[in-house]
Amino acid sequence: MSGKSALVTGGARRIGRAVALALARSGAEVTITYRSSTNDASDTVHAIEALGVRAQAVHCDVRSEASVREVVAVAAVFHSRLDILVNNAAVFESSPLDRLSLEQWDAVFETNTRGPFLVSREALQHLRAAHGRIVNIGSLGGFEAWVGHAHYCASKAAVHMLTQAMAKAFAPEVSVNCVAPGWIEMEDSGSESARFAARTPMGRNGTAADVAEAVLYFAANSGFVTGQILTVDGGLGL
Repeated sequence: MSGKSALVTGGARRIGRAVALALARSGAEVTITYRSSTNDASDTVHAIEALGVRAQAVHCDVRSEASVREVVAVAAVFHSRLDILVNNAAVFESSPLDRLSLEQWDAVFETNTRGPFLVSREALQHLRAAHGRIVNIGSLGGFEAWVGHAHYCASKAAVHMLTQAMAKAFAPEVSVNCVAPGWIEMEDSGSESARFAARTPMGRNGTAADVAEAVLYFAANSGFVTGQILTVDGGLGL
């Protein structure tokens, strides 16, 4: 990945941070975006720079066409090219479906589905020039109906379909794939972690590093693999 560059939305923390660091360890320069995690974004940039790779953090609201347009332009100038886009920025919320407000529904779709569409569209000219890669972050929830998360599941199912539509529309210059994590262990995972680990055939919950490894495969492959959705869940969805 040396000499290549990546844009990772929502790259300040959690899965996005792990993805950004994995790309940097492979030699790619990285631009991460953040919306409110200013300190986390700064820490992630410093961690990437400690690997001897150039990086920057740029504020971006992926719901906003103007904000997306600006961050893509800034990334393209900083790197002089754009090879990889990882659409990671997302929100997760719980709410009973019969009490779900229109505002809640729209807020989830604006980030989780509109965001990948907007960023991919704006970055496309640069990715085509570089014969680049787009990797979307979906979810096991895009395949399964999770009680209390209807809006999130629907938004991620839309990301899965968007991935396949973009793969056909952006070929042959750009490959487009998706990584769909299951239960991923985080510092704030809470009491449900043990229950999910017990249900998982591999006997443990996933980690952000597991997701990053899958993203790295799609980012670094020959480009002949496109339109695929790789579930990283330890068999939880079986």
